[in-house]
Amino acid sequence: MTAESLYDIEVRGIDGTARKLEDYKGKALLIVNTASKCGFTPQFEGLQTLRTELGDKGFEVLGFPCNQFMNQDPADDDKISQFCSLNYGVDFPMFSKIEVNGPDTHPLYSFLKARAKGLLGSEKVKWNFTKFLVSREGEVIRRYPPTAKPESIRADIEKIL
Repeated sequence: MTAESLYDIEVRGIDGTARKLEDYKGKALLIVNTASKCGFTPQFEGLQTLRTELGDKGFEVLGFPCNQFMNQDPADDDKISQFCSLNYGVDFPMFSKIEVNGPDTHPLYSFLKARAKGLLGSEKVKWNFTKFLVSREGEVIRRYPPTAKPESIRADIEKIL
């Protein structure tokens, strides 16, 4: 069953602490399933740039590591956190590793996929670095494919800020 509001969904920080997405109420969000060993991994740099440049306007990036695509994020949460920080200077919130497809799909991704379908109406997340733009009110605005570079999404983000 899918949550009725984004803000009712509980997540676990990469440090293991339970959190509700309600903590981000009033902020525009870019929610991304990430991986440390993917061809798209350099997008961490662009995601961090967006967060740095737009954060004070009410924008936040939320990263959710996922190992469902060719085993491209096999490390534990602590190693993932270190990798993102040391290699890309990531200081936006990262969360505990989740599944974005299949029977163990995290409730957040069930919510996002139901509201922003992919190519040909598919709900399935096709690969790492699929991005979901969420308004300040918690409405899922749009899904972006992994090939969409963070900088190409900037204008859409600025429209909702």
